[in-house]
Amino acid sequence: MSTELPPVAPEVLAEAVENLTPRLRKKLDAATEGCAAGAVLAADGTVTLRFGEDALVTLSPGPVGTITTADQATCSCLLAPRCLHRAAALGAAPLADTPPEPVATAEPAGAATPAAPAGAAEPVASVASLEPMGTAEPAPVLTPAQLRAAGALWHVAAEALAAGVTAGGAVVQAELLRAAHTARLAGLPRAEAAALRVVRGLRAARERRAGQRLGDLTGAFRELLHTAGMLASGSADPALTGTTRRAYAPGGSLQVHGLCREPVLSATGYGGVVTHLLSPDGTPYSVSDVRPGGLARARGAGSASVALGGATLDHAGLARGGLRIVGATVSPEGRLGAGRGVRATPLPGTTWTEGPAAPLFARPAAEVVAELLAAPDAAESALLGCDVTVIGAAGEHLLVRETRPDAPLLRLLPAHPHPELAHTENLRRIASYPGLVLRVLGRPDLDRTATLRPLAVGPVPGAEHTLRLPEEWLGRADLGYDRLQGAHFPQGDAAPVPLPAAEGPDPLADSPLWRVRRLLETGVAGGRRAVAEAARGTESLAAASYGPLRRAGLTGAADLAAALAAEADRRPRNVFGRLADPSPDGYAWAWLAAATHLAAAERCLIAASWAATPHAGAVSGR
Repeated sequence: MSTELPPVAPEVLAEAVENLTPRLRKKLDAATEGCAAGAVLAADGTVTLRFGEDALVTLSPGPVGTITTADQATCSCLLAPRCLHRAAALGAAPLADTPPEPVATAEPAGAATPAAPAGAAEPVASVASLEPMGTAEPAPVLTPAQLRAAGALWHVAAEALAAGVTAGGAVVQAELLRAAHTARLAGLPRAEAAALRVVRGLRAARERRAGQRLGDLTGAFRELLHTAGMLASGSADPALTGTTRRAYAPGGSLQVHGLCREPVLSATGYGGVVTHLLSPDGTPYSVSDVRPGGLARARGAGSASVALGGATLDHAGLARGGLRIVGATVSPEGRLGAGRGVRATPLPGTTWTEGPAAPLFARPAAEVVAELLAAPDAAESALLGCDVTVIGAAGEHLLVRETRPDAPLLRLLPAHPHPELAHTENLRRIASYPGLVLRVLGRPDLDRTATLRPLAVGPVPGAEHTLRLPEEWLGRADLGYDRLQGAHFPQGDAAPVPLPAAEGPDPLADSPLWRVRRLLETGVAGGRRAVAEAARGTESLAAASYGPLRRAGLTGAADLAAALAAEADRRPRNVFGRLADPSPDGYAWAWLAAATHLAAAERCLIAASWAATPHAGAVSGR
């Protein structure tokens, strides 16, 4: 079993690559590949990697298990610390997450938001006395440092897009990391997070990791270019600047009830659990326990003690119980903090049919999804509840139908595909009981047609052919931890369920928009040159590519795709008539325009897939 390298802070890796000479930078990708295979873990927690006979790199992570300073990575060669070995070892390590902010104890709620300029809410008294009541406050303005950071991030992001996965090696990634760190220091946390997602996606694509999807990297590039481009143009929208991760603020006294728990397993070696909670007014909260440890910690954390205000509960008990909290601290995302002044007392649990959880299952799923698609930032942590009837397995999906008139087929996918977690096994067992009626709580996958990733299931009140769960489970099973057995299912056969001839119409897959998606993903995979080569050809070839889009009424998508192809193939010449390297800016803007239009069109189709059983006349034409 190979030793896992400790996560490294992005700025440490960026500095190590920046200190290399141009000659060494050309060798960095080859040196990084496979160097982690010989890593050795010492008893004191340090990790060593040997490069030949004369070079030994030592990684000494800090108390939190990450490399956060340059002096924690050393090399024994004569060129250290500006050596290839040290940069290669750091480049082979996973990227560390942004460190959390300390829990706020005295600041008012919202004080940690970096986008608001200091003093914006306190106008001069003499001016305020002359203004009528209700006058709007001045709009926030980006500082010069933020504008410079956003402009630099846009430039390196455009360069990375033009290079693509094939040329997006360690040097390109380090430039993104340096720009991301600058954005963080300037108070642009959303831009930093978007850049880190792109770097992690480039790494996964170049290493051909299992589960890596080119569509995810395409979405990450779209988010990064959109955020950096808007900020560089001077937009000071707080949604673009973002908020610092886990900036806790006082939340007063709270009462929360458990919904479910889910295992967390990240690509950076972190593992743990998140328990989802609801207050009596329906406000969502969560308690997370995520630390380095990978799969073993993700599996064991589900029954670990809850570190919150001295509460004598584990996460399994909290998911089916509740807490009364005094002196609560809450992050903008609803995470509950464990500050020194927090006190928590356990409360009896409630079932999904009563208390704050009941309204989650009262609305049609289509209404909830339409709201989430209109506010994508809130969709990442939103949960959706619905009652469904099991149809059966179809490929990698579990097909179900919402128990409402004219409801469409829904596809259930594991919330986490790792085979050592219980999600996949539980869904397979459920699929073997067609006609079973379930109450499902999960997270909608807004990148796929009518797809839900369930976190927990329970019986439907009053239904005969439904789950038979132990009384102590309080009417729900956490699919990531509880393993469903034969005794949990009803005996006998259910009423016959009409099986569809196929999975049903997929408006997203049937739409000719796949042609635009393929062009965008070609650019992400192979860079600007690949887009130019793919689009280069005769007029008949262009008509074959964009004709179906125009015939389906998607003229905007066709025009933007044609403009992207033309910009990718543009080859300017200098004053001497020689071919010159084109600026990546025009290409990046053309790619972003096509990607933004595609995302909006796909959101419309995804919303329609949840609404009702599709009828003839849907946008199609491959």
